[in-house]
Amino acid sequence: MAAPTLRLLADLEAEGLLPPTQADAIRADERTRPFSLHYELRALLYLGSMLLVGGLGVLVYQHLSSIGHGVIIGTIVLAMVGSYAYAARHRAPFTWGEAPRTAIAADYLLLLSCLLFLVLEGYLQAQYELFGARYGLATVLPAGLFFYLAYRFDHRGVLSMAITALAAWVGVSVAPLTLFTQGFPAAQLSGPGLLLGLGLLAAGLLSEQLRRKPHFSYTYLLLGSNVALLAAMVRLFEGSSNRPEWSALLRFWLVALLILGICGMLVWYARRTQSYVFLLLAVGYGYVAFTAMLIMLGMFLRIEEGFITLGMFYFPLSFLGLILLLINIKKVLHIA
Repeated sequence: MAAPTLRLLADLEAEGLLPPTQADAIRADERTRPFSLHYELRALLYLGSMLLVGGLGVLVYQHLSSIGHGVIIGTIVLAMVGSYAYAARHRAPFTWGEAPRTAIAADYLLLLSCLLFLVLEGYLQAQYELFGARYGLATVLPAGLFFYLAYRFDHRGVLSMAITALAAWVGVSVAPLTLFTQGFPAAQLSGPGLLLGLGLLAAGLLSEQLRRKPHFSYTYLLLGSNVALLAAMVRLFEGSSNRPEWSALLRFWLVALLILGICGMLVWYARRTQSYVFLLLAVGYGYVAFTAMLIMLGMFLRIEEGFITLGMFYFPLSFLGLILLLINIKKVLHIA
């Protein structure tokens, strides 16, 4: 039994608030209560899936010449099909709500089969150029497959993989050559990334409103808000080093207001679901956007003294406000 529990029982018993018989019963229950290994087992299954796929990749790389392409492809296919077959055998009947869990291993074997599919696809592309230069097809194919499997098996991990593959398809479709030759084209992808993030946010809100896998809304909103806000931040700071013209200032303020609008939606959702994550996301991105608006306004008005004032008063006071928010975060979220 944990020491805080023992101290609490002793204090309650000493103050006469808890009869000795009930205190003894609570102590006996705490000593004999089974310890749950649920999360430990899930973590081990997830780690095992990751290590298996990683080890398979290393094995293929080190023994490619001696094993042969046919054996490698056949092994990957057998492992993928076997994992999927076990998951399909233990899947629950389809429902638009949250499906009951039938077997913990089935969830992770489904995840393993999806990872093996990516390994197989990458291997076929590297050795036989299965998709040629059609990189968009190589990314949209797993995206479509993973979305289907996520909804059919009610698997939020596979849904995250589907959203990631969709984001990769957007990036490859917009800048297929730049991505591989000149590095990550952040400015070029910010527009499509912003649209993708807003689409994911809309999908998350609609999934709750229409009651179509409403528990998927967390994944949609978490990934969508990060994608949309990061893309908007790239737009916000693009070309903002010099004194802006009216057109640039207008674009800057529109993007900043969009960021603040998304942050406001996240605050509303965080209060409704009592979620720390969305509130912290909203505060972090909102603080950066609001501070950038003040700095841009000072640059436009050429208020040099304003930057000194900003550094002397705004940052200390705003940091103090953030600390007070973290201290009273339960009150903000209406958590008892």
